[in-house]
Amino acid sequence: MRGKSYVVAAMRTPDNTLHLEYEKLQGIYTSRLAKIPFLRGLVVLWDSLFLGMKFITKSANLQAEEDAKIEGPALYFSLLLSISLAIGLFFILPTFIVELITRVLKLSPFFMNVLEGLVRLLILIAYIWAIGQSKDIARVFAYHGAEHKTINAFEQGIEITVDNVKTYPLAHPRCGTSFLLTLVSLSIIMFTIIGPLPLAIRILSRIAFVPIIAMVAYELIRWMSDHSDNPFVKFLTSPNLLLQKLTTREPSSDMLEVAIYSFNKLLQLENAE
Repeated sequence: MRGKSYVVAAMRTPDNTLHLEYEKLQGIYTSRLAKIPFLRGLVVLWDSLFLGMKFITKSANLQAEEDAKIEGPALYFSLLLSISLAIGLFFILPTFIVELITRVLKLSPFFMNVLEGLVRLLILIAYIWAIGQSKDIARVFAYHGAEHKTINAFEQGIEITVDNVKTYPLAHPRCGTSFLLTLVSLSIIMFTIIGPLPLAIRILSRIAFVPIIAMVAYELIRWMSDHSDNPFVKFLTSPNLLLQKLTTREPSSDMLEVAIYSFNKLLQLENAE
C-alpha cells in the first residue's frame, strides 16, 4: 500500500503470522520533480518498477532459505533485466513484426503505425493472460484484488473489516494496469503522429519515447480520476477496468486480512504526519 508519505507491505511468514515492512518515501518522492506536472509521471514509472520489485523480493526472501535470498547487486540486476525485457517485448518486438508485415503487404506509414500499436496491445494482453495461468502469479493477482477491494471500501467510508471489504469490486480506476493500457494506447497516437522512419531510427524512437508517453499517461489518468463521474470519462476508463479482469482475482479471507493489515498501518503512519 502506497500513500503520500509512506509505503507499507504486509506479508505472511512461513508460520502464517503477519509481518510488516514499511518505509518513508524520500529522495525522488519528495523532490520538486514529484510535484511538477508531466515530470511527476517519471516518478510514478520508477515507483511502479522499483517499489513493486523491491517489496515482492522482500516477500520472496521472507519465504526463502538464507542462501537463496535475492539481495544487493542481484536485486538491481533483476530490475535492469526486467526493464530490458519489457522494452524489448512491448516496444521493440511489435516494431519488428509490423516491419515484416509491411514488407509483404506494402502498408502506408499511417496504417503501419496503427497496426504496430494494435500488435503492441495484443502482446500486452496475451502476456498478462499467459502469466496469469501460473498458480503463483494468479495468487499475486488475488492479492492485487484484495488491495483494490480494501481501497474501494475505504473510499466509500465503510468500516474496514473482512466481511465489509469482500463485497466491494476488484477494479479500481487508479490501478497500475490502467497506467499500462493508457501508455500503450497513447503510443499508438504518438507514433502515428511521428510518421515514417527508417527501421533503426524507429526502434530507437520507441525506446526514447517511453518516458515521454509515461508522463502524458500519468497526467491523463489523474485527469480521468478527477472527473470520474463524467459519462465521457467513464467511457474512456472502461477498457482500463476491463483489463483489470486479467490482473485481479477474487481474494480469500486470509488475503483480505493481509491487505487490511497493511492498509491500517499505512493509515496510522499517514495520519501521524
